[in-house]
Amino acid sequence: MSRNNEKNIKKHNDKLHKAQDKVKKAKNALKEKRAAIIKKYNSSNNPENESL
Repeated sequence: MSRNNEKNIKKHNDKLHKAQDKVKKAKNALKEKRAAIIKKYNSSNNPENESL
């Protein structure tokens, strides 16, 4: 019996897609955190910039 049967291919693809989804979620979470930090930084520095 070959190693590349339907069951093994499906198992591999599921594992691969799960890993890819994990990376994608981590990127999105990092992007959201970065956006929140930038927004907070800009709002805290905004009054100083207006007085100049």
